[in-house]
Amino acid sequence: MAAGADRPGRWWRAPPPGWVSGLQPASAGTTRATFLELFFDLVYVFALTRVSARAFEDLVVEADGTSGWSPFTGTGKTLLLLLALWSVWQGTAWTTSRYDPYHFGLQAVVVTALVASMVMGVAIPRAFTVSGLAFAAAYVVAQVTRPLLLLVALGQHEYRQLKLRMLITYLFLGVLWLTGAFLPTNPRVVLWAAALAGSYLASLFGWPVPGLGRSRINRWQVIGEHLAERYQQFFLIALGETILVAGLAYSAHPFGLARTAAFGTAIVISVLLWRIYFQRAGQILPEAVAKATRPAVIGRSAADTHLVMVVGLTATAIGYELTIEHPLGHPAAAWIAMVVGGPVIFLAGRARFEYEVFGRVSRSRWIAALALLAAVPVLLHVATLVSAAAAALALLAVAVADARRAWGRPPEQPAPPF
Repeated sequence: MAAGADRPGRWWRAPPPGWVSGLQPASAGTTRATFLELFFDLVYVFALTRVSARAFEDLVVEADGTSGWSPFTGTGKTLLLLLALWSVWQGTAWTTSRYDPYHFGLQAVVVTALVASMVMGVAIPRAFTVSGLAFAAAYVVAQVTRPLLLLVALGQHEYRQLKLRMLITYLFLGVLWLTGAFLPTNPRVVLWAAALAGSYLASLFGWPVPGLGRSRINRWQVIGEHLAERYQQFFLIALGETILVAGLAYSAHPFGLARTAAFGTAIVISVLLWRIYFQRAGQILPEAVAKATRPAVIGRSAADTHLVMVVGLTATAIGYELTIEHPLGHPAAAWIAMVVGGPVIFLAGRARFEYEVFGRVSRSRWIAALALLAAVPVLLHVATLVSAAAAALALLAVAVADARRAWGRPPEQPAPPF
């Protein structure tokens, strides 16, 4: 046992038996998300609605549509904020999947991330104007305190050096975030994007620091089933946000036949997105991670995949609002990018997700995505509601293909390629 572990009076105690050697924890309770983690997730319901609201404003919704590059540059800035939120959530989820989430030290990490994420969500609508410092400071606090608290808690544990490298990296990148908060919009975007890319690359290459080395991701020990469950829960949060946005948009104005049809189409799309995700890969993701020879590798890959799907769901939610507000309006290219692009991005992420769980990809996903992309030139000249209906039909075709494949056969078992 590492020095400093499980000593009386310390608020950090040793991880579950077998954890250090990479075995799954003996107690089933350690594989389930704690109530504190679920409470933490609730903050992201609010934060994702702020992301959607900001993107909706960036599209400059008017009766005659949008023009120029401003809708796309605005959406790019909103995507930057979404990636920052995801970075905080993912880092917290990985932490609670590597250590006992009931320890006081780990709970302090989650509570700090919860408060910081709430501040980030509040600051999102004006993050590139008056509330940039609040957003940047909250992000830096969330990212820096996590390795700092673990560094103190681990004592002489073998993973202490990893936390030190993470702390040094986030302190360095935090300077870019805080500096950018005092700059005008364009240089702020550049600095924040560079800082976010730096944190992603650092994670990808094992948090290298000159003189302190780096680590290999396939040697990271995680409670894979816990991590998989957390990804499932975040997907449901993002999916629930689409329904929330649709309901708010529909109830904001008097009901009409076209708006009702748009709202109904949005609900159908959300149901189909749920069905496609959980049939069957999303349902057995924990089993796939447990069966993988390198759980940390599939966990990292699944993180990127779920990010792609969450981006698709966020774009879909924005498309809901556009369609419900202007069901019979003439769509601009930026509108089609959300209404049709959202489901296409989701299908691309879902195809990769299927490969991670089964080692294969169903053709129906690519066929549906390509069909939607091929229809874009036509959809640019018809009502927005038609584009939403086309997306619903493409997703329905995928769901039907999945049901036909599973009909009369035993449930398919995971076969991860990792």
